[in-house]
Amino acid sequence: MAASELIQDSDDGLHVEVNVTTANLDSPPHPPRVANGTPTRHASSSSPPTLPPPSADDEKQPECSKLSSLFRQNQLIHSLSSGLRRHCDYVKIAVPEERANRLPTEWWKTGVAFLYALFILFFTTVIITVVHERVPDKSVSPPLPDKFFDYVDRVPWAFTVTEVNGLILCGLWLVQLLFLKHKAIVGRRCFFLIGTLYMYRCVTMYITTLPVPGKHMVCAPKLYNDSTGKIWRILSLISGGGLSLTGSHLMCGDFLYSGHTVMLTLSYLFIKEYSPRWMWWYQWFCWFLSASGVVCILIAHDHYSVDVVIGYIATTRTFWWYHTMANTHELRQAPNNYLSRTWWNPVFNFLEGNVQTTVPIVFSSPVALPSSCRQRYRMVEGGRDE
Repeated sequence: MAASELIQDSDDGLHVEVNVTTANLDSPPHPPRVANGTPTRHASSSSPPTLPPPSADDEKQPECSKLSSLFRQNQLIHSLSSGLRRHCDYVKIAVPEERANRLPTEWWKTGVAFLYALFILFFTTVIITVVHERVPDKSVSPPLPDKFFDYVDRVPWAFTVTEVNGLILCGLWLVQLLFLKHKAIVGRRCFFLIGTLYMYRCVTMYITTLPVPGKHMVCAPKLYNDSTGKIWRILSLISGGGLSLTGSHLMCGDFLYSGHTVMLTLSYLFIKEYSPRWMWWYQWFCWFLSASGVVCILIAHDHYSVDVVIGYIATTRTFWWYHTMANTHELRQAPNNYLSRTWWNPVFNFLEGNVQTTVPIVFSSPVALPSSCRQRYRMVEGGRDE
């Protein structure tokens, strides 16, 4: 008989095929037969002696020899397999990391960035309160000449349009952020940029205090050494969000540069960056809100033109620098990367150190489903696959 066996090794891909052929030599060959069933006879006159019929013991002997032969074959195959497994060379195959592992959530870093932005926004209200005491009186220092004001007359309701557009853009971005799959990474980028831009604003408006841009502006009276009154003004400014719509922003001095320009521009940049291309209509609508809001700041004569220009430049350049380093991983270790010389590069490495690929634009449900619902969903999906 013939026995065939295949030995496979899942670790290194080696296999051995063993073919064993055995012949049963104990049973005598059958004599040739002719058509009528009678055996042929030799040409010699003497006929061979007649063999006795086989007994039951003789019939069992070939079966035992077959079993013993199969047992020996199995032992040989097992010994070959064990030897190959002991002496084979293992080859380590590098498997690329999954995309999910290259985009870790790290919510605690997002929390740190949120606290950083929250602290800077609070600090901004303190600086506005301090600078307000230094703003010169309109009768002493008239508004500085501005080329835009020379050609465009003031429209009283224009600044309301600016704040309404800003609220719409911030609301749209907040909803979009909640539906992003990688909201933790995008969120800490947003918080860091908000905090950094407003920190720059604190520096510029503190070191240079400009007079009011128009005589229409009504500033709250100065408190001088009234610390308690200043604290109440800070709390009032925080509670109203620093908006003229809420009546909380009655202080002057926070002109260079425009905080409204920062929020209008930054909201649009994040909306465009983290929305798919097929939503071009949505991106153009947000661009219109941002651009019209910035123009209305100038039409309302509530900021100098230089305030808006510097606010736009600071916002766009900081956003583009940060995302250039975040999306181009070769720059992080490049010796000639001048972007790494920014003061916030160590903070960037802290926030983006484990983000090893570009963040894809993927949307998901902002609310996690209960475990029972997820289990039922998997059962339904499994049934569909079958």
